[in-house]
Amino acid sequence: MRPRPGTRALVVGAVALLGLGLAGAAVATTAGDDDPAPATVAVDAPARAEAAARADRAARESASPAASPSTVSPSPSSASPSPTATKATAKPKPKPTPKPAPKKTSKPAPAWVIPMAGATITSCYGPRGGALHAGIDFAMPAGTPIHAAAAGTVVKAGDVGDGYGISVFVDHGNGYLTHYAHQSRTAVGVGDKVKAGQVIGYEGSTGDSTGPHLSVYGLVSPGRYG
Repeated sequence: MRPRPGTRALVVGAVALLGLGLAGAAVATTAGDDDPAPATVAVDAPARAEAAARADRAARESASPAASPSTVSPSPSSASPSPTATKATAKPKPKPTPKPAPKKTSKPAPAWVIPMAGATITSCYGPRGGALHAGIDFAMPAGTPIHAAAAGTVVKAGDVGDGYGISVFVDHGNGYLTHYAHQSRTAVGVGDKVKAGQVIGYEGSTGDSTGPHLSVYGLVSPGRYG
């Protein structure tokens, strides 16, 4: 018996499907030679499409370029310095410069002083009792210290019987001398170097005197003591 052409095509198609390992394919055929050629329908078409889509997506993802280093956000640790680094680079505060201690300055010694400061002047330079009073009288209680009016050298000390009682003469080295009369006692001797304001004796009432006082005279010649 000779097989129909359609039957032979159906057998060849089935063998081909089995050879490719595609199970579950359905084959539709027609009964006559004049019918259209058989059409094959794949039952697993959705699964194939999904697998193809996954393969395509995987290929695209593997081909995409890596992120540029410039777009990577810096980590907080690299963006901001650590407290330890900040402390190490911080400039130390300058130490305050100590103020120099004020220098102690001694006041210059006065060139001239009052022999008995605060005393009452009882007699000035000028005529007195028909004669010239060539000195100034200072009155204070007996024993009040007497000070040299200026620096110099003691050239006379004691009572020489000239009416001035116990006296001290100081030569100031500039052509002038000062004479301190009527003292109760002296505190210096001949040849002593004295400073302005130094104590040279004490007030008294020796010689031609009516009471405790100090008579001071200014002299311009070493040979004149009156």
